[in-house]
Amino acid sequence: MKKILLFCYTVAALQGFSSCSSNQPKEDYSWLKNAIDTSVQQLEETVADVGDSVLLPRAIWTGYDMDFLCNQLQRDPSTFKDSLRVKPIKASIGSRRYCGSIYDWTSGFFPGNLWYAYQLTGKENLKASAAKFTNYLYPVRKYTGTHDIGFMMNCSYGNANRLAPADSIQSILVQTADNLCDRFNPNIGCIRSWDFGKWNFPVIIDNMMNLDLLFYVNHLTNNPKYKDIALKHAETTLKNHFREDYSSYHVVSYKNDGNVELKCTHQGKNDDSSWARGQAWGVYGYTSCYRESKDTLFLQQAKNIANMIMKCVKTDDAIPLWDYDAPDMPETPRDASAASITASALIELSTLIEDGQVYLDYAEKLLKSLSSDAYLAKVGTNQGFILMHSVGSLPNGSEIDTPINYADYYYLEALIRYMQVKGLDYKSL
Repeated sequence: MKKILLFCYTVAALQGFSSCSSNQPKEDYSWLKNAIDTSVQQLEETVADVGDSVLLPRAIWTGYDMDFLCNQLQRDPSTFKDSLRVKPIKASIGSRRYCGSIYDWTSGFFPGNLWYAYQLTGKENLKASAAKFTNYLYPVRKYTGTHDIGFMMNCSYGNANRLAPADSIQSILVQTADNLCDRFNPNIGCIRSWDFGKWNFPVIIDNMMNLDLLFYVNHLTNNPKYKDIALKHAETTLKNHFREDYSSYHVVSYKNDGNVELKCTHQGKNDDSSWARGQAWGVYGYTSCYRESKDTLFLQQAKNIANMIMKCVKTDDAIPLWDYDAPDMPETPRDASAASITASALIELSTLIEDGQVYLDYAEKLLKSLSSDAYLAKVGTNQGFILMHSVGSLPNGSEIDTPINYADYYYLEALIRYMQVKGLDYKSL
């Protein structure tokens, strides 16, 4: 009799627990489904619009006003030279801007966007389009003129190999990684970023993002040289790029003996300011370095940069101004690209440490802001781009308050990482 009563009590308790559990409100992911559906429709319409032309969408053409630039940079108009800026033709303002060639540093992002959209939804038409636009970049495997071959080929062929692997793709990635390694100077301990400008050996904080190509090829080949070069570059950059508050210079140029020649900016407000996208590149890059090395030096740097970003943001929706030191006024542009990169980085960072919830929560806030009507474009608008309100290079009058393909890329990547952390798939939304 006691056994029967015990059984009845157990059943009743389980039924009560089940009833309580079923009454728990289910988390609302309608914002996430809308974000994915909108992104896919925008990409599909862009593919149809481009057709068979060998064109890679980059942004929307924007112009600039000199008074506005001087106000944002807080410089005297009488001493501010406009000779380096090329204004777009008036007729092109508001139209879609394409990469100037397949060697444009942003050329890999649109194919990457299609690969990510395919990963999110499993739609075969997106896979076919991704392969088509990726193949346009085949000649880039021989290109040696910039560190950005990491962006160009890892975002396109790297995602292709993850989602549709082939031996031919692997050989392309290895060849590109070898070209990137050839830009490494062991005396300096860094990969050279640019081959233009006034600098002797320029290294920009953006270069931290191109290390992922080397990490990926290290896994493909089991050849330690790729990882070794990447981590050495990260160590040197950590030593010389960062200030006491963990904000980063944009450009550090080195002398041939490895000593620092100059610390400055090319895209930030001024040499000592904290250019928003640069800080995002940093936290993303050092998160990747910790993932690959398990060196706590890199982990601490990633956390330090993340904390600096969260402390410095001045906006209610957490989407940063284009530079953290830009004038805090309504007309100052925000940078959705910096927010997207940061969100993706912080989601990954949250998975690598025990106390990562604070970073996941902040990334979720960024994603919900980016997925709101304030930043997520309506289907059929925005020249087919997903996000609005990014800034490319304000001091150079380029891509100010406009959609940009890499903002879309890291936004989609962040959505994927968020869904993985939450255990979600598209069909369940």
